[in-house]
Amino acid sequence: MYILALNCGSSSLKYQVFDADSRRAIVGGNVEKIGLPDSFLTQKYPDGTKTKKETPMKNHDEALNVVMFMLREASVDLNEIKGVGHRVVMGGDKFASSVKITDDVLKTIQELSPLAPLHNPSALMGIVTAKQLLPNATQVAVFDTAFHQTMPDYAYRYAVPAAWYRELGVRRYGFHGTSHLYVSKRAAALLGKPASECNLITLHIGSGASATAIRGGISVDTSLGMTPLCGLTMGTRPGDIDPGVVLYVMEQLKLTPEQMQKHLNKDSGLMGLTECFADRRDVEQNRDTDDKCRLAIDMEAHNVKKFIGAYMAELGHTDALVFTAGVGENDDYLREKFCSGLEELGVKLDKSRNAAALARKGVDEAIISTDDSPVKIFMIATNEELVIVEDTLAIMNGTYNPDHLKMEYSFIK
Repeated sequence: MYILALNCGSSSLKYQVFDADSRRAIVGGNVEKIGLPDSFLTQKYPDGTKTKKETPMKNHDEALNVVMFMLREASVDLNEIKGVGHRVVMGGDKFASSVKITDDVLKTIQELSPLAPLHNPSALMGIVTAKQLLPNATQVAVFDTAFHQTMPDYAYRYAVPAAWYRELGVRRYGFHGTSHLYVSKRAAALLGKPASECNLITLHIGSGASATAIRGGISVDTSLGMTPLCGLTMGTRPGDIDPGVVLYVMEQLKLTPEQMQKHLNKDSGLMGLTECFADRRDVEQNRDTDDKCRLAIDMEAHNVKKFIGAYMAELGHTDALVFTAGVGENDDYLREKFCSGLEELGVKLDKSRNAAALARKGVDEAIISTDDSPVKIFMIATNEELVIVEDTLAIMNGTYNPDHLKMEYSFIK
């Protein structure tokens, strides 16, 4: 029996097929540039080989049809796909756990689309198409926001007119929850303690980035807000910004909300600062010759350290910092920048351990702090797909517990 994990982005689709017994991926891939004439799919196999298919895909419906074709080409029996787990970015305050997809769930995801206009509509299309192509499979929604529904009201509310919260749902929701859940469980295992006894700061740093404060195994604060625009500096998104800036620029340049949406989502962050690079690798390669790149790195490090300090104050006691996602797993230079100067707070990085802890070189997790560091520092390669698969299987088997501290995940051992 197979479980298919689907992650529909605004113009992309990631997928992995897992063997239900071994919990191992047998094939997976990415579809990129959906909606553009040069869209393509790259299918990857456990032995490292890849197959690329270039074909126009106008939307996620067409993309998922191509995925099914490629899975058949890889000798995957589609009748053996008994469950499909969908990553859904926005569950609002309606979903605090993963759920089997019903018509009512679909309706609620659609109603929440204004809060995630770049992501929820794509996820909806993926769900509808998957139901058509795999009618006998159980469809499950795994929400990015669910992990953060344990935040107290003083952490998720904004100091704006209360009617905005009551009538429009204006509040902090947080994102990357599945990743924060996975790495927090693995960090607890590395600490040798139950997750319910761990205080952690998890740092998911990729093109998008977020920090989460975890007390007793549950999220109590997170840097991303009602949308994925605030908090840390990101590849193309600004992180924290005075909201008055948005109003001022819109008025001065006569921008529509749609134009401002594009500037904030696509033209800001590292891209806005450097005017040419959104990828940290490019920024770092040019940091000594381009002062804009130097500035971008210094700003990002400054902002990460601010959140680490703030969350340490909020938690009172911190067992560990956890770095994950593309940058967090593979950029030892930036990890060192993020931790530099925090020694008085008990954060002591071991430079040699840090340099060796690279996911791209096959390291899944590592301790990168010194032996005498009061706060441990971990690099843990995230595995959101495994969380999706295990939630889907548990819902199918009737063993799912919406309280993730009580879920028997295979990776907590």
